[in-house]
Amino acid sequence: MKETGQDPHAWYDGEAGPVVRPYAMTRGRTETDGQHRMDLIALVVPEPAAEDSGLDRSLSPEHLDIVERCVEAPQSIAELASGLDLPVGVIRVLVGDLVEDELVHVSRPVPPAELPDVNILREVINGLRAL
Repeated sequence: MKETGQDPHAWYDGEAGPVVRPYAMTRGRTETDGQHRMDLIALVVPEPAAEDSGLDRSLSPEHLDIVERCVEAPQSIAELASGLDLPVGVIRVLVGDLVEDELVHVSRPVPPAELPDVNILREVINGLRAL
């Protein structure tokens, strides 16, 4: 064996624990098959089936972590990414899988263009008061 002058185990940090690349968690996918738009502030809410203790144990540990966190309290995509220390893209793919398995649903925020105009609401209130 040719000596390169480097320790073959120098790249591995024993304290870091096992390292799994993000693409391994998503099986190389960068998007889900479904057309789910997941903003950073979109809330992931568990379905009643996910709240039962009989979760499918064939799910990956990351899928189970997401469901367990959402059962405690609905979480945004950003909160899940931060809490699980995973990239947002990975969380989006994993949540998309859970949506397709009907274990969670995503509650998207209302776009600002669809929010009612405050001035119109004031006019309505003033009109009602005038009656």
